[in-house]
Amino acid sequence: MKGAGALVLAAALLVLTGCGPADVPAPGQAKVDVDTPRLREMKQAAGVEACSPGSASHVDGGLPALTLPCLGGGTAVDLATLKGPMVINLWQAYCGPCRTEMPALQDFYERYGDTVPVVGIDYLDVQPEAALKLVQKSGVTYPLLADPGGDLDRRDGFPPVLGLPYLVFVGADGSIFAQAGGVDSADELVDLVDKHLGVGL
Repeated sequence: MKGAGALVLAAALLVLTGCGPADVPAPGQAKVDVDTPRLREMKQAAGVEACSPGSASHVDGGLPALTLPCLGGGTAVDLATLKGPMVINLWQAYCGPCRTEMPALQDFYERYGDTVPVVGIDYLDVQPEAALKLVQKSGVTYPLLADPGGDLDRRDGFPPVLGLPYLVFVGADGSIFAQAGGVDSADELVDLVDKHLGVGL
């Protein structure tokens, strides 16, 4: 119970400080069930696509070998298997800028997802039902993983999560570039994909 309280406090600090200063302490592994009958029902109703591991191998300087569960049920995914070019978005249900950004990510996904897929990670969030309510409201259908304990931020080689929303650009060679701060439109993300991944859309 004490660990869960610390996790809630850390999540609250992320929200109250504009979705996250770098000095919010790591809360430890969360005991949050992101696969329940209710969550599966919500995911299906929202039309969220299934999580799917990739075929890539771990590369130095790339995504860590960390397996995350699928939000709302489904196949867990080892991040190191995901192949670029790809955009990964870390978000949270009660992060205001995340709420603003998600429709833009969905617009990008609908227009360019066949060339540059999008994967969301519900990060440091102990309210998976609230997360899926936001997903429904935003119209998001791209695959969604969950990292309620913030395990990703403590992996060697992964850039520190300095705030939410947080975009990670995965190159075709497995290299990654990350930046905090959201996008306002699909076109803005198109420019960032060109800049960081060298993919013209």
